[in-house]
Amino acid sequence: MNLVAELPAGLTGLEQLQRMLASGRSAPIGETLGFKLAEVEEGRVVFEGVPGLHAYNPIGTVHGGYAATLLDSACGCAAHSRLAPHQGYTTLELKVAYHRPMTASTGPVRAEGRVLSIGRRAAFAEATITDAAGKLYASATSTLLVFEREASGA
Repeated sequence: MNLVAELPAGLTGLEQLQRMLASGRSAPIGETLGFKLAEVEEGRVVFEGVPGLHAYNPIGTVHGGYAATLLDSACGCAAHSRLAPHQGYTTLELKVAYHRPMTASTGPVRAEGRVLSIGRRAAFAEATITDAAGKLYASATSTLLVFEREASGA
């Protein structure tokens, strides 16, 4: 499923994300891991989710991949919000730091992503995951490749 391809042509990245947020639809990875886009503005996005048993590793905590996926989504969509209609992006590098473990009792978390800078070919973003009390669970920095998309929107 390609949600962007289902949108009208000519929308900026911010407009695309705003439409997705308004529709309530999520990318398949969000459905699988139970998180959703909650806020969008130019250069900033927030995803919300509830880590639970569905994301546990064998040692009884939420798998680091859950946090990494939230952080990658937040960094990527923050960059997406700054794209022109003809641009796309992909993650080149994601550096994650785990500050404390998440468990099913952590409760709702927020992954907030922010663009640090963006140019014609590269974007740099950062993201954090915090709980309802503002405790930091993980953070990341990301380098993203910005490229020209085909006219078909693919």
